[in-house]
Amino acid sequence: MKRISLIILLALFTATAAWSQRIAYIDSDYILENIPEYKAAEAEIEQLSVEWQKELEDKFARIEQLFRSYQAEAPLLPEEVRRQREENIMNLEKEAKELQMKRFGRDGELFRRREEMIQPIQDRIYEAVKEIAGRSNYAIIFDKAAGTTMMFTDMRYDLSDEVLQRLGYRR
Repeated sequence: MKRISLIILLALFTATAAWSQRIAYIDSDYILENIPEYKAAEAEIEQLSVEWQKELEDKFARIEQLFRSYQAEAPLLPEEVRRQREENIMNLEKEAKELQMKRFGRDGELFRRREEMIQPIQDRIYEAVKEIAGRSNYAIIFDKAAGTTMMFTDMRYDLSDEVLQRLGYRR
């Protein structure tokens, strides 16, 4: 009987502790949309991406043009010249693909540029959330935009505007 009482008491204590924890949420997409530096960084990254994509498209178009020209002339060319032109086209294509990976690959320049421009903003948001959580005794703060499924949210617990204010932005 004592054992059952102890288990019930422990369950009751755990449930009470869980209910006493404060929980809130933020919407990081909403916060980022209201930070001018983020919008500027995104615009700069997009412009850079468009420029680099255009550069690559021009390179591949030039390679395609060289290949078509080669195909038209190939029957008339000596074997040595044909091999040389094929090799040249393959080298140009290899260089273009390497440039594509260097710019747009997993650890490419675009990824690094985005990280160096956006990460400081995200760090400031995290520090603001951490400060608000500590000051207001929140045990958990979810990010509604980060894929956490929230079936219902009460706007009273949305700290997004408070995070923006803490960062010095007025909404």
